[in-house]
Amino acid sequence: MQNKKLTFIDLFAGCGGLSEGFIMSEKYDAIAHVEWEIPMVRTLRNRLEKKWKHSKEESLRRVIHFDIQKTKELINGGWEEQTIGIFGKTNHEDVINNGLKGIVSGRKIDLVIGGPPCQAYSIAGRAQDKNSMRDDYRNFLFESFTKVVTEFQPSVFLFENVPGILSASPGGKKVTERIFEYFNEHGYDIKKPEDLRNVVLSASDFGVPQKRERVIIVGVKRGLNAENINLENIYTSINRQKIKAPKTLRQAIGHLPKFKPTKEIVKIKNRKFSHVPVEKGLIVEENHKPRFHNERDIKLFKEWVTKGMNRRSSSERLLFYNSLLGKNSKHGKYRSLEWDKPSQTILAHLQKDGLIFIHPDAEQARTITVKEAALIQSFPDDFKFSESMGYNYKMIGNAVPPLMAKKIAIGIAEVFDSIVHNVGLSN
Repeated sequence: MQNKKLTFIDLFAGCGGLSEGFIMSEKYDAIAHVEWEIPMVRTLRNRLEKKWKHSKEESLRRVIHFDIQKTKELINGGWEEQTIGIFGKTNHEDVINNGLKGIVSGRKIDLVIGGPPCQAYSIAGRAQDKNSMRDDYRNFLFESFTKVVTEFQPSVFLFENVPGILSASPGGKKVTERIFEYFNEHGYDIKKPEDLRNVVLSASDFGVPQKRERVIIVGVKRGLNAENINLENIYTSINRQKIKAPKTLRQAIGHLPKFKPTKEIVKIKNRKFSHVPVEKGLIVEENHKPRFHNERDIKLFKEWVTKGMNRRSSSERLLFYNSLLGKNSKHGKYRSLEWDKPSQTILAHLQKDGLIFIHPDAEQARTITVKEAALIQSFPDDFKFSESMGYNYKMIGNAVPPLMAKKIAIGIAEVFDSIVHNVGLSN
């Protein structure tokens, strides 16, 4: 057994899905989390304070609001006022002056974890961009990840992303080839680009009620003097965490209060509501209040689910969509969830609308709530999302499912467990 927790730095932390899973495993100490979007920073800091009992000052120090592209400044500190951001000083003075080095303060970092924003790597994103997102700066954010790894020399790193990264080739060269060449040159063993299809893992295999595939790139530092810590053992240990039967949507959200469309629009504090709780007088939490839907969509949602359109052919679905809306579109926008299966992938697009996330109960005739999206992503029931509805959907859709992260964290820690006393990897 470990006598000390493993340490990690989380890059592109978002609202903390990956960090949450690692902390939930009770085998890790989170040294620092780096994130640029302030709503995510606030959410993660609140979680560390309310759930994990960090002081306000400690959460301010550990969750760094900074642009990771300025990697040298991030590592060393000495930030000028204009680099801090439009929100002013959102960081602890020690971090501003000393950067990540000040937080780490000479301690051994066992892991660097993270997943650069995936939109530029996603096949869907490239299909919608006339230049296939080749000029998108996010294609090269992995370089900031590599620089932090090089600086702090962790024993292991974990790089998570969408399967689309396997084919992304900004600048005419595959991202996976760039990553492999860099880490190979800097003393880390990782899977060769042609072998990465074998490490595409599904969240549903780890108890997350969602079909969500992710490439899990693990890197191991050469020369650890610990034969057990190698790629084969780590991936084998991660795969041992898989479950036999996937969790269904019903198991995840079936217990939540039900809603029904109102006959007249309800307006409360300048917000319009098209749905009310089925149980009269029931007070539901803010994040489980459905977004507003117009009469047309409510009618379509009900008919879509009642007629089982998800189980029809794509041509039948498109015909139904066009006939109901009086359109001649080549792309249908609607899709519903199904009770006895895992959900499809929860996306940040929920920020804009939920038309591909229609609730499976035809009588409710609505799309899923923030609360439902969070539970489908396996966020714990007590995880608080207190930003605008749109931002809550966005951060949930962009997050790594905490339960998947927890299982991966346990798998990695088990490899360390057998040798950590002998080789002193965590000190």
